Amino acid sequence: MPVKILELPITGISCSACAAKIEKGVAKLTGIEEANVNCATNVLTVKYDPAAASPKELLRTITDLGYGAGAERMTIPVNGMQCASCVRKVESALEALDGVVTAEANYASGKVFVNYIEGRIKPSDLKRVIESLGYSVPQVPETEVTVKETPHSPWCVRLIISAILTAPILLGSMHDMFHLTLGPLANPYVLWALATPVQFWCGWPFYRGAWAAAKHKTSDMNTLIAVGSSAAYLYSVALILFPGFFASAQAASQGLYFDTSAVIITLILLGRYLEESAKGRMSDAIRKLAKLQAKTARVIRDDQELDIPIEDVQAGDIIVVRPGERIPVDGIVISGASVVDESIITGESIPVSKTTGDEVIGATINKTGSFQFKATRVGRDTVLAQIIRMVEEAQGSKAPVQRLADKISAYFVPGVIAIATITFVLWYLFGPQPQLTYALLTFVAVMIVACPCALGLATPTAIIVGTGKGAEHGVLIKGGEALETAHRLTAMILDKTGTLTLGQPQVTDVIPVAEFSENDLLRFAAAAERGSEHPFAEAIIRFAQERPVNIENAEHFQANAGHGVEAIVDGKRVVVGNSRMMMEKGIDVSDRQDAAMLESAGKTVVFVAVDERILGLIACADKLKPEAAHVVALLQKRGLRLVMLTGDNERAAKALADEAGITEILAQALPADKIEYVRMLRKNGEIVAMVGDGINDSPALAQADVGIAIGAGTDVAMEASDITLISNDLTGIVTAIRLSGRTMTIVKQNLFWAFFYNVALIPMAAGVFYPAFGLWLDPMYAALAMAFSSVTVVGNSLRLKRFK
Repeated sequence: MPVKILELPITGISCSACAAKIEKGVAKLTGIEEANVNCATNVLTVKYDPAAASPKELLRTITDLGYGAGAERMTIPVNGMQCASCVRKVESALEALDGVVTAEANYASGKVFVNYIEGRIKPSDLKRVIESLGYSVPQVPETEVTVKETPHSPWCVRLIISAILTAPILLGSMHDMFHLTLGPLANPYVLWALATPVQFWCGWPFYRGAWAAAKHKTSDMNTLIAVGSSAAYLYSVALILFPGFFASAQAASQGLYFDTSAVIITLILLGRYLEESAKGRMSDAIRKLAKLQAKTARVIRDDQELDIPIEDVQAGDIIVVRPGERIPVDGIVISGASVVDESIITGESIPVSKTTGDEVIGATINKTGSFQFKATRVGRDTVLAQIIRMVEEAQGSKAPVQRLADKISAYFVPGVIAIATITFVLWYLFGPQPQLTYALLTFVAVMIVACPCALGLATPTAIIVGTGKGAEHGVLIKGGEALETAHRLTAMILDKTGTLTLGQPQVTDVIPVAEFSENDLLRFAAAAERGSEHPFAEAIIRFAQERPVNIENAEHFQANAGHGVEAIVDGKRVVVGNSRMMMEKGIDVSDRQDAAMLESAGKTVVFVAVDERILGLIACADKLKPEAAHVVALLQKRGLRLVMLTGDNERAAKALADEAGITEILAQALPADKIEYVRMLRKNGEIVAMVGDGINDSPALAQADVGIAIGAGTDVAMEASDITLISNDLTGIVTAIRLSGRTMTIVKQNLFWAFFYNVALIPMAAGVFYPAFGLWLDPMYAALAMAFSSVTVVGNSLRLKRFK
């Protein structure tokens, strides 16, 4: 296969070192032959083998390195995808376009997810290509959440009309069998007249799909249905029009197969209707989330309260919320106080107190008081909209286990047509009399019984229900790969602060040297820590604010990840950090026995130095989360190797690890150490999960097989992770693992059924077992089996809705 060249604009490149970092990271990927970054244009040019390298993996690698790949992502709802072959056809057509990086079609959700380079191709071009394949692209507003409705009315109308017309065709075709006198229904021309609208109006969607596939020199499930049912219909027409050719008119009247063609169409329409209805239920999770959104908001404009549609709310608007009302968008409280029920977003059942300066989340419910807040995120930027979008994208992703089904589906339909043709020839040449009839019926049975639908639905239906169920339990799983891997984990690394602990440390001790006061110590420490996002920094600043301490502005702030910070305060160089950082700065703290005692008690000690002279130390303590020990026990019971990883000192780390029940720790770890530890475990054959919440955890989250971010953590950590726990509750980790295992069990059952069904019934339809056992599959029974095969797969996936 020829090498392909991909050019991607990259954002965030500030120097040649950044370019070298990207080139090195991309070059490590399998199938990458060359990677070059043009620093003048910030464009990455990659030469890769499409058979070995994945553009999707390339995009993820660039993102994990901390840069933006200049590819826009677009979700396109598509009507008319009906099997795995349709998915393959859509993906291949889109990925062949210049400017499209990746395209993933999901038959179960009816959506296509496209990563494309803006400026090289327009969204309208993508839609036009999809429509040229015979599918329709509905016009949906950008802010609207698209979920399939049930029942699916076009199938419903065609099904009803087809069933009404098929009933008399069946009676007329079997009048001799039951010795019935049915008058006109015994007339072959009447049967012809009844069968024609069933074949060409009720079955029109199959002909349209087959024709669209033929125009692009491909075939799909529509081809099988159209050719199979048409063969039975046209054979019957030929019997009526040319009876002499088929021996006699009497033989012709007894050999009509209008009932076969009509029943095939009707049963497949029934299967489609039931399948679409069941698939509609798979999107219940997104539908429920979408319904949480308030319809209106009460805003203050020109000193007046106005009720306006939610779509008209703008960032910066002042919004009034009264008791019992749903908060319309995200924002910050500016006046008033209340208690808010956030359980629908975070899963936490206890209402949360809100006062001035606190953040509120759209779609949550105000319980008691009234308050005003300033809108900060509206429309597609709200937490609720991001959750919906994340769930939708996860439902559209593909699990690695699906690749086998995708490969088979690419050759499935042509293979079935070949088998059906060979079957026809063999029965016609060597079969019993009447040879043509047996040859025709086996040909039709093989064409109709083959079901690529079940193969195409086996994995995505389970992923859609599984990720939706995860969202209901406060676990956002970003893709099928994470869902497939989570239950196979063998090792888990847990960050300490904010993950195992509450992330709300309190200052417990302030110990200055003799010539300085506590306030002096706090003044310098709080000023230097102002630029840090670390929970200990926040604790020191909060403690200083509660005392009469004037916190000055710092200059030249610099964070030393995992160690501490330094800054210029009042013209003096201030260093705040652990003993390791003090040693690096040439400041000796080895004789501080008070620090060793505090650390042995499980406290974290921070030293404060001004102009390379020790001012004293500050000790902080963070409590273990109430559920942490129970979750650790559950994970260990599952056989996971647990490691607590922290930048804290070893004595404090061991004290907290003992309380949690973890025996393996890695203390005083830098972000780079965390990455190396993840790599070491993976190299030793472990399947590794990393659980964290801070910016310093994000590289390790991206490096792990499964990265799990705590919802109250930083946006960077959540972006780098594969699974996000909306709340701070660690039981979400166990939920994610259990849900992964349950989902993959359903996937395996679905795949087994899909393969077993086709492997068993295609030979039976071809008459392989007829000579020895007398087993043969009538085309009408073949249609019934085919119609319900995909319904069985969807129904099995819906069992996940009972997951608790």
